[in-house]
Amino acid sequence: MKIALRCLGIAFAGLVLVQFWFFAQVIWLVFADPQDTAFMREQALRLGQLRHQPVPYDRIAAHLKRAVIAAEDQNFERHDGIDWDAIEKAWMRNMEKGKVVRGGSTITQQLAKNLFLSAERSLWRKAQEALITLMIELAMDKRRILHLYLNYVEWGVGVFGAEAAARHYFGIPAARLSAEQAARLAAMLPRPRHYDRNRSSQFLDARTAFVLRWMPQMPVP
Repeated sequence: MKIALRCLGIAFAGLVLVQFWFFAQVIWLVFADPQDTAFMREQALRLGQLRHQPVPYDRIAAHLKRAVIAAEDQNFERHDGIDWDAIEKAWMRNMEKGKVVRGGSTITQQLAKNLFLSAERSLWRKAQEALITLMIELAMDKRRILHLYLNYVEWGVGVFGAEAAARHYFGIPAARLSAEQAARLAAMLPRPRHYDRNRSSQFLDARTAFVLRWMPQMPVP
């Protein structure tokens, strides 16, 4: 019994230390941009070389900021990292369809996953993602969260961040993206590698039109 309790205590202490390590990394990211992310390292091992060029927040077109919020997280300014209403709607839609057709992850949750975790689907990974999400929301304002997300999100095969995406798809810097171009980039985000290879997809066209309709209503931090 004593051995079991001791092992449990060691495991708990280890878990606490891991969370302190994550929180220390989050605090560091308030002031400094990372060289790469967990997702980037994973893709670099597979592809060898990535296209990535982080830029200041002001050098990313406001069109793209609005488009990404419209496409990925319309309650971005209002929630504290986890959008319970979106999760409930996603769950009901998935139950109705009998398969996963919609996710409820916020921009902050996606950032937490991209920075520190993997694409693995497990309860443990989701729990850790939720904890890191709360840490990020506690330490950063919405502008910083969106800045990191836009600079490090995957946007194609070996393409990471808004600047690399704008140059890869349109041959221009992220600061010069039009509303239509921004909407198309945002529409690609759920499946960026797929749409990189299938750029003439009718579903992508329809999703781009949807994003364009919602963009004017999206506040930008």
